[in-house]
Amino acid sequence: MTDHHFAERLLAWYEIHGRHDLPWQHPRNAYRVWVSEIMLQQTQVQTVIGYFQRFMQRFPDISSLAAASLDEVLALWAGLGYYARARNLHRAARQIIDKHQGQFPKDLAALMALPGIGRSTAGAILAQAFGLRAPILDGNVKRVLARHAAIEGPPTVKAVENQLWALAEQYTPQKNLPEYTQAIMDLGATICTRHRPQCLLCPVNADCRARQMGRVEELPTRKPKKSIPLRKQTLLVARSDQGLLLVKRPPTGIWGGLWSLPVLDENEPESLLTKLGLEATGQAQVVGEITHLFSHFRLQAQLLQIPVKPRGDRVFESSEQLWYNPQHNDRTGLPVPIAQYIANLERYSS
Repeated sequence: MTDHHFAERLLAWYEIHGRHDLPWQHPRNAYRVWVSEIMLQQTQVQTVIGYFQRFMQRFPDISSLAAASLDEVLALWAGLGYYARARNLHRAARQIIDKHQGQFPKDLAALMALPGIGRSTAGAILAQAFGLRAPILDGNVKRVLARHAAIEGPPTVKAVENQLWALAEQYTPQKNLPEYTQAIMDLGATICTRHRPQCLLCPVNADCRARQMGRVEELPTRKPKKSIPLRKQTLLVARSDQGLLLVKRPPTGIWGGLWSLPVLDENEPESLLTKLGLEATGQAQVVGEITHLFSHFRLQAQLLQIPVKPRGDRVFESSEQLWYNPQHNDRTGLPVPIAQYIANLERYSS
């Protein structure tokens, strides 16, 4: 069958079985498509829907997002993970206002020059918002194409990825671009799934080479699993009558730009307290542990609690540290494990 027939079959399937009621489809514009595509990187649709709706309530357009502080953006992103996505979203919004008069470029290269926008995300914006012919290649599409053409090798390998891009370009039709783009993503998300794909329901199963070869479960080729290293830390739980001490994380790295408990790198609380402008008013004691699995390591953090008060000769709060009070700091972005710990503290303290 021809490439033209691939798109035809997919579009006919999508008309009946595709997802037509996702919140970013109504209304569909470049801003909403862009935000949804960034949120959907590494995150399931059902998880994203609630975050997307809250994000749109607070930032309904590019201007409101660009005008917001990064703290506000991170606070609404908290829980989605991969926080570089939120930082890049904020930076890109400001660049679109400053360099493009608040309008999304309709050019692949110009879109890819914006922070956090790769070729697939740029293609999704061009196809879905502007109806322009631009292929996409997210994780779902890679799986569909790798199976349909029986392409060997992990999609993360450059030569394999190039093959998949060539196929994506070949299969993308000349018209009905918004529908085709959503259709191929939906096929990967709902039928051609990683585990237990429903091949009998697939609209392009007749010429799927992986199915013909009995290799659907094998493709795309998976990278060998690496062991996940363990990182240990000690976090300072410093409480006073003003609240719980939080510091802003560095802009890059884990929980970048969010507010968290201070890290005791050398397990020497006195020097850290001095640096923070505090002094202890009681003994330090271990009060628990936080564990959290990241994509590339597992964190095990011991919690060391010390009652404190500010030193008299220093103004304590700044842009990098604050006393956190859940009643007053509702726009403070917290990593999920820290937010959960604070919620437990409040529960047991009340």
